[in-house]
Amino acid sequence: MFGRRKKKGSAEDAADAASEAEQVDGVAGEVDTEADEVERERVRLEPEPRPDGPWDSSEVREPGEGRVDLGGIFVPGVDGMELRVEVAGDAIVAATVVLRDSAVQLQAFAAPKREGIWGEVREEIASGITQQGGVIDEVEGPLGWELRAQVPVQLPDGTGGFQVVRFVGVDGPRWFLRGVISGRGAVEPQTAGLLEQIFRDTVVVRGDGPMAPRDPIVLKLPNDAQMVPEGVQQEEQSGSRFSGGMGQLQRGPEITEVR
Repeated sequence: MFGRRKKKGSAEDAADAASEAEQVDGVAGEVDTEADEVERERVRLEPEPRPDGPWDSSEVREPGEGRVDLGGIFVPGVDGMELRVEVAGDAIVAATVVLRDSAVQLQAFAAPKREGIWGEVREEIASGITQQGGVIDEVEGPLGWELRAQVPVQLPDGTGGFQVVRFVGVDGPRWFLRGVISGRGAVEPQTAGLLEQIFRDTVVVRGDGPMAPRDPIVLKLPNDAQMVPEGVQQEEQSGSRFSGGMGQLQRGPEITEVR
């Protein structure tokens, strides 16, 4: 009798264990599904408030005051800076502010009305760099969530090395502004401060026309700007490739990635 009870109990125990395992698997599956859903929602959040900028053109009374008018964006002017433009085909799609041995590239894109894209763009940038053998660290910096990357590059002597860059971004109303900080500003916080302030004080002009999400907001040259091909030195420059004033717009390398 006890033997039969024991066998019956073992069978019941096995059934109970299997049932519990199924329940655990079911809960784990639900947790995984919830985690995936949370991750998807994380990259589709509505744009956060921007109390310190960057600014939408509707939020600034005089966007051209103290800024260079590039059409799609107004870039803050800083003494001693060099302003370069980046082209894709026949369109100007980005501007780079160079300050001595640091730089910040500014590029604006169209975005959905009620959905930010910076979280999704971060993941795509990180995936692309890691596939190339680079190293990515996602941190919350002075401008919000950003990527600090070591990007593989070929050094002048032909050997391989890494360039440290920071990818920053902010979602605005129907636009997204991305910045790429390079040079000393990418590794020295005290040097990065002015570049970060330039990013914050940039004004984006999205326009009212229809644009597909991620389409670059096309820029233009100021009326009084002079296009100087990269590598051509102007007579009034003092020898440093980082010298120059706000009125000198140089055409930068045509290798800017357009997403």
